[in-house]
Amino acid sequence: MTILKKCLAAMLLAASTQAFALPTLSLSASPATVGSTVDLAVRISDVADLYGYQFTLTFDSALLKANSVTEGAFLGTAGPTSSGVSAIDNATGLISFVFNTRLGAGAGAFGSGDLAHISFDTLAAGSAALTFSDVLFLDSNQNEIVVTADNGSVQVVPEPATYMMMGVGLLALGAMRRRQLGARA
Repeated sequence: MTILKKCLAAMLLAASTQAFALPTLSLSASPATVGSTVDLAVRISDVADLYGYQFTLTFDSALLKANSVTEGAFLGTAGPTSSGVSAIDNATGLISFVFNTRLGAGAGAFGSGDLAHISFDTLAAGSAALTFSDVLFLDSNQNEIVVTADNGSVQVVPEPATYMMMGVGLLALGAMRRRQLGARA
């Protein structure tokens, strides 16, 4: 086989691999400080004919308190929608059955965008795990769309005043240590 044929075969293989990539459900959030509010974007990437969806999200209730779930703009690009959430349970860290569906006949949405936004209050420092379950995506013919769900996390860091107090404490310890070493000499 010539080098040209090998190159063409490799390009065709790469193109066909990307053509069959699964849509991806993912989370996007910036790190937040304790006591602040963080907005979590739930995103879909590379989907075709999305007509409706649902998912449940589990979160760390020791670090986060869910406030609200609002509809993202993506599905609405295909026409009118109806969305909601079954329940927010901050005791167990569960947002049950977030859903959205197109209304009326016609194709669903194509491409990538935000499906929902979830607002959390941050309660304590740490890495708050976020896990999808009950994931179901449908096209305009009510056929299931297979998606990859990428779980994620939100990093909650201490407020800056805590860092400053720790820094002052470390400086004081250093000064005390120098005095002790000077007294021994």
